[in-house]
Amino acid sequence: MKTQKVWLITGASRGFGLEIARAALAIGDQVIATVRSNPAQLTTALQNHPDLHVVQMDVTQEDQVQEAVQQGISRFERVDILVNNAGFGIITAIEEATDAEVRKQYDTNVFGLLNVTRAVLPYLRQRKSGRVINISSLFGHDVVPGWGLYGSTKFAVEGISKGLAAELTPLGIHVTAVAPGLFTTDFLSTESYVAAKTIIADYQATVGPIRSGADALHGNQPGDPKKFAQVILQLANTERPPLHLLVGKDAIAMCQSNAAKLAQEIEAWLLVATSTDHDQRITASTIA
Repeated sequence: MKTQKVWLITGASRGFGLEIARAALAIGDQVIATVRSNPAQLTTALQNHPDLHVVQMDVTQEDQVQEAVQQGISRFERVDILVNNAGFGIITAIEEATDAEVRKQYDTNVFGLLNVTRAVLPYLRQRKSGRVINISSLFGHDVVPGWGLYGSTKFAVEGISKGLAAELTPLGIHVTAVAPGLFTTDFLSTESYVAAKTIIADYQATVGPIRSGADALHGNQPGDPKKFAQVILQLANTERPPLHLLVGKDAIAMCQSNAAKLAQEIEAWLLVATSTDHDQRITASTIA
């Protein structure tokens, strides 16, 4: 007999979050779904499912996060699987982005993830079990012009996940950073990503095509979000989940390309990079 699990999924109003929530409910699990606004809309979209509890929460507001997690615990008594999915992208050359635009990106994608993780971990540690699934990106392994700032937040997610895994695995809690490629979610819709207000002409050749091509790519990405959700379900029920999981042929290709470039750079600069140790020092043993 299947053991019913309790999921807490952030950013569940659409895209990956919505599909993961729908898939988890379909297999008989319970779902605490958080949305930044209009919780009734998600409740309706998921057909008022009896195992669904929707909570309005902004991941950047720590007080709201703590309260939302407590509400979910009150409803289902525990959390087994945390999916940190809330986030958004910004298209910009790094120089173009203002301090406010950068901070807003990090507040949601990095500090928001940390807010939710801190709120949930005490319950997982108490049970000495659970899963933390952090949604990263193919841009968390390599970047393209225009997505460098967004990618840097996902590099942070990868690093945080690695640190969490080292600290939590001995406590019976598994952590996975899932890096999807391009999927037909709303991520590239004008309602989901933002563009920096400042545009510098010198970046037209590099960032310009990315800026103008986002709308054309929207809806034509290769990945199917429903299939992605099934991968997350499989991951959540795997006895020994990986620390890193790239999902999509494009994500795998980008990571492999980056690894090959890094290996080439290490080899090309190996003599220089290994030339920095202190020269042999005179010790008692060498004198003897």
